Amino acid sequence: MEESEFNALAEAELERIEAALEDCGADIDIEPKPGGVLEIEFENGTKMIINRHSAAREIWVAAKSGGFHFRPEGGRWVATRDGTELYALLSELVGEQSGTSVTLTAG
Repeated sequence: MEESEFNALAEAELERIEAALEDCGADIDIEPKPGGVLEIEFENGTKMIINRHSAAREIWVAAKSGGFHFRPEGGRWVATRDGTELYALLSELVGEQSGTSVTLTAG
């Protein structure tokens, strides 16, 4: 996959992630940053960073519980470690950090 194709794909996914987070019901502040970065701050002061990593052709998530990498496969983004789907893991991570049960989908 060419870098420009990946960047367009990742940017569209980051926009979907941002929209899903805005509607998830957790008390969070979302701040898009230049270069394909979403910074999420939780009420308890913790943060999560979601960004595209063009060189690796992945979306990276840095959360309180660790770092996770996702690659596009078959129209979905899956974790490089265990194949977990992006939104399933984000639901778990946001729930852990916010203390609120959330279910995120790629609306």
